[in-house]
Amino acid sequence: MILRLGSRGSRLALAQAELAAEALRAANPDFDVALVPITTAGDRDRTKPFGEIGERGVFVKEIEEALLAGRIDVAVHSAKDMTSTDTAGLAVGAYLPREDARDALCGADAVRAGMRIGTASVRRRAQLLALEPSVTVEGLRGNVDTRLRKRGERGLDAIVLAAAGLDRLGLDAEIGLRFDPEDMVPEAGQGALALQVRAADVGLVAAVDDAETHRRVQSERACVAAIGGGCLAPVAAHHDGSELVALIADEDGAWIEKRRGDDPLALAEELLAATAGRT
Repeated sequence: MILRLGSRGSRLALAQAELAAEALRAANPDFDVALVPITTAGDRDRTKPFGEIGERGVFVKEIEEALLAGRIDVAVHSAKDMTSTDTAGLAVGAYLPREDARDALCGADAVRAGMRIGTASVRRRAQLLALEPSVTVEGLRGNVDTRLRKRGERGLDAIVLAAAGLDRLGLDAEIGLRFDPEDMVPEAGQGALALQVRAADVGLVAAVDDAETHRRVQSERACVAAIGGGCLAPVAAHHDGSELVALIADEDGAWIEKRRGDDPLALAEELLAATAGRT
């Protein structure tokens, strides 16, 4: 059976799609897996802030459309790129075992006063400024290799990337610091790969689902969905296996509210109550 896997076309996305392909082949040797690269809105425009390109999910929309149209059978996403609620007619049928969920500082081994740090993420910006208000956070977009190159070209002291992506590309030597999640709460789903299918086809990928990763990531996504945030809002949620921590932050790091617990909906309610009038 030919199984068409759709993913973004970047080096990292294709490496991640190959990880999914290997897992699916191992689970079902009858699968003849073919990779189908798809260009998304976020790939076409690598200069504008995400909010100027469109709504959340700028790296997944076109892939989801191909899935709904039957042009691919499985979509492979970085789970952190997905919206916090499932698109109608689609479902996450499996999460591969999660890798390092932490954020990584590249170019320095610590955040220090007066540094210029590059990132396009408002979540990272807010938490960087909360850690050290004197840093200057500059917008930085592009794929992993492009952002690493731009750090030197623009004379930035450091940039922040997802540790898992660097690890998957064999670029872990670029990492000067892996942030403790206590200092920088990761994006919901960070470090995990999601295999999305049409709602009726969950069985195609069920054999490769990692139950623990599924439990943690779904808890994180549920919390963010209840808050109403996503990649354009300073919102984060991370489950370390024992508890869920979530936050809402001021985009300039002036304040951060964190809550911990087991119930993602209760945490969301607590955070919304604590930040009422401030967001």
